[in-house]
Order: sequence, then structure tokens, then C-alpha cells
Amino acid sequence: MASIYKRVQVIINPASGKDEPILNTINSVFAGTGIEWDARVTHKFGDATRMAKEAVADGVDLVAGYGGDGTQLEIANGVVGSNVPMAILPGGTGNAMAFELNVPRELAQAAELIVNSPNRKVVDLGQIGERVFLLRLYTGVQAESRASRESKDKFGNLAYVAEGMKMVTHPPEAHYKALIDGEAREADLIMTYIFNAGSVGGVGLPGLAKVEVDDGLLDLYAITKGLRPLRALSEHVFDFGHFNAGIYHFQAKEITIDADPPQTVWIDGEEFGPTPITARVLPKAIEVVVP
Repeated sequence: MASIYKRVQVIINPASGKDEPILNTINSVFAGTGIEWDARVTHKFGDATRMAKEAVADGVDLVAGYGGDGTQLEIANGVVGSNVPMAILPGGTGNAMAFELNVPRELAQAAELIVNSPNRKVVDLGQIGERVFLLRLYTGVQAESRASRESKDKFGNLAYVAEGMKMVTHPPEAHYKALIDGEAREADLIMTYIFNAGSVGGVGLPGLAKVEVDDGLLDLYAITKGLRPLRALSEHVFDFGHFNAGIYHFQAKEITIDADPPQTVWIDGEEFGPTPITARVLPKAIEVVVP
């Protein structure tokens, strides 16, 4: 079967979590389809964005990224603002965006979408400054608290859950001030999350069913130690034995977050910098190949 994509740039992150014959698999799937494809390998953060931009400038029909969500984030930064779609070839541990869009997690099956599927999903992006994010940003997690590569290789998605439980055993607090579409909120919080998409690598999280990747809105979740009165769209209460945690939900097109003391901000698993930050939605920003 002939693909609708004649020129495809494949960008491979060799540090991703899987051990599989990447080039052999892709070559086998693309053989006889009329696809002219080239593969480039990243070596450091930022390479995938640069390579995607160069591919767009070179006139490719599609940019496909093999790697985890960090790799997909970089490629999104490279194709946003163009008419060139992207394809996800899941090679990481979580592969949350693949779960979100029902892209197969097996490489051969994901590559076959490029050959067989004419369908593309138009999705929103979040933006901070010049950088965009596919999934989420969050505060309240320090570098030493994040899941290590060793734990992710050993436990997969459970590594994220384990590290999260370490956080809630002795949760630090900070005083947050937020502007949610211009409306002020203020509270002592453990963590904040701003979601563009609700999937966390296939791990279902209570309260995230309302997060849609194409609704033109960002979803703010504010997590408190104890039950403090926050006027919000919804509330979820968890009992961790040591304390109760309240989770409060807001939706907005633009969200500003500041904290005292300043908190580290992570974008799709990559460190961005300290608060304050302003995140805004970019509606219908990119197209992604889907089943």
C-alpha cells in the first residue's frame, strides 16, 4: 500500500527506554510503500527540535519521532507553526501521548499508521514563553525526587507512582498565588499541575477524565495538604494516613503561577526553571497521525 506521506524524517532518541531493532523494524514496515525516509539520531536535549525544524525547512511531509514523551515534546516544538504533521513512534517508558491518542505502543504497529492511516488528530499545545508542551507541566517536585532512569527501566510506569508516594509521605508546602484567566487564587499547596492532556502513561488518575487534548483549555490541579476552602470546579479528597490531601480543579486559557519559596517547574518531564511562569493554550496547534 502506498503511503500518503512521500518524504518522512525519522528522529531517533537512542537513550529511550526500549531495547529493540529500530532501523530494521522501520525499514521493514516502509519497504515497498513509496516512502522516501531518512533517520537522524539525537545526542543531547534540543537535538530533536533542531532536526525537526530542519526537516520542515527541507520540505518533508511528516516528522516521526522514536522516543518517550520528552522526544515527542521536542518534535512538537520543531513542527509547531508549520503545516507539517508529526507521528509518534513510542520508545520510552511512559509514552503518555501515545496512550492519549490510541497510538499502538509496539514500534511496527505505530510505523504502520504512517503507511496505512490517513487520519490525523488536531491537538492543542500549552506554551510558556517560546516553549510548548504536549502533556503537562508541574511544580513541587525537586530533581532528586524524580524517577531515575534505573527505576524506570526496572519498574516502568510504577516508578512514577513510587516517586509520587515518596513525595506525599513528607510533603513540602509553598505559598502559591495564581491568576486563572485573570482571576486571583491564593493558597498553601504541595504541588500544582497544568495539563494539556490527561494521560500519564496509561496510569489512570482520579479527576483527570475532564482533561481533553483538543478543548482549547488548560486544566490546573492544585494539591493541598489538608482540606482548605478553595472555590473550584471540582474537589477530590485522598487519605494518605499521615494527612488528607485536597485536589482542586480549574480550567482556563491562561494560567500564571508564582510561589514562595520559588518552585522548580518541569515541562513534560524536563526541567524548565523556577516560578513564576505563565502558561497559555495554543488551540489546534499541531496534527498527529492516529489510527
